[in-house]
Amino acid sequence: MLKELNVRTAGVRNKMLLGDLNGDGRMELVMVQPDGGIDDRYVPHQVQCMTAFDLDGNLLWQVGTPDPNCGGPGSDYPAQIYDIDGDGCCEVLCVMEKRFMVLDGRTGKERYSFDLPSEYAHDCIIIANLSGGPYATDMIVKDRYRTLWAMDRDFRLLWTHQGNPGHYPWVYDFDGDGRDEVMAGYALLDHDGRKLWSASDLDDHADCIWVGDVNADGEQEIVIGGSVTVMYDVRGNELWRYEDSIESQHVALGKFRDDLPGLQIAGLDRIRRGDTGGAFSESGKDGMFLLDAQGQEVWKEDRKTNGWLTIIETLSNWDDGGLDYILAYRRGGGVHPTLYDGNMHAVVTFPVDGYVAHADLVGSGREQVLIYDQSAVRIYSSGPMELSASRSGIPLRQPKRLYSSTLYPGGEYR
Repeated sequence: MLKELNVRTAGVRNKMLLGDLNGDGRMELVMVQPDGGIDDRYVPHQVQCMTAFDLDGNLLWQVGTPDPNCGGPGSDYPAQIYDIDGDGCCEVLCVMEKRFMVLDGRTGKERYSFDLPSEYAHDCIIIANLSGGPYATDMIVKDRYRTLWAMDRDFRLLWTHQGNPGHYPWVYDFDGDGRDEVMAGYALLDHDGRKLWSASDLDDHADCIWVGDVNADGEQEIVIGGSVTVMYDVRGNELWRYEDSIESQHVALGKFRDDLPGLQIAGLDRIRRGDTGGAFSESGKDGMFLLDAQGQEVWKEDRKTNGWLTIIETLSNWDDGGLDYILAYRRGGGVHPTLYDGNMHAVVTFPVDGYVAHADLVGSGREQVLIYDQSAVRIYSSGPMELSASRSGIPLRQPKRLYSSTLYPGGEYR
């Protein structure tokens, strides 16, 4: 462990966001607490309180007041860290008190705010380049399961879409025209909201979406985890479908094996839902699986412990091994956050339980893993290092993965 930070002043049930708030070449931590008193299966969260810390554990600022009776992580919290004005320092974008707010990352003070386009248009925040500018300055907000609103930088409405957008639509410029398309659940929308194609035969909704050249044909593919795991080309042709799972809750692309061509797809099958007694509920059961580039099963976990709320992500650049790892956490059943290789061997099992974030915190070229609960953040790396900026005074670029933070992690593999 590199360091342990005390974050009790942020309150309980926070989600961690990471980004270089002050442009000093090191990332800061923002602990985001949600509102309570709602059924977040149907009504999206707002932000109750946000508290920023540096990597030395110093409290930088706090906006709002922590609530001991706040809500929990049953859905996304509407907050992101992103340099929306291009000045080299990140802002904090959030929805508080029914307004979309842009806060100065250095101080937490409100720079400006906007009315929402609809009462429940705050299930999550997606930053996109729909207008064709030099960098992404547009935003997409949504309700839980029905409507998207695309807004420009000044929060003027560009277009709306009604359909089945899933939990967290993913944006990507598939056609190279300088404007993002939007994979909204099972439908691909052009930058102007026009539907290009949709998969009408899939049930339920898309839990997470990944983009990458899976089969090494030189084109990007789209992999969706939902009722099944399915892969499409950018024209909407289904390339394969993996149906040997009960509920494909998460997928993650990576180069987990060097003996298989292309990329592999790690998946999380929610085998049996349990009760909702907490984030680490001991009832229910889930299990991981791995598919090759053609959608064929490589292995499936025969899990012996209970726990049904696992989240998996791809962890790259943890060490110098050259392959990616599957980062699994929120496992329950006494299983701590663990890095698995492409053979399902546990490479690293962390000594504490909790929620997990990961990033290259200081521009070192290696990613660190942060495990947190309501009292502390513990920072781990694959070897000894200092948490000092590799290039002091030069702002760290905010990766798309970090400004697209979600409970339902998708992403891009490059």
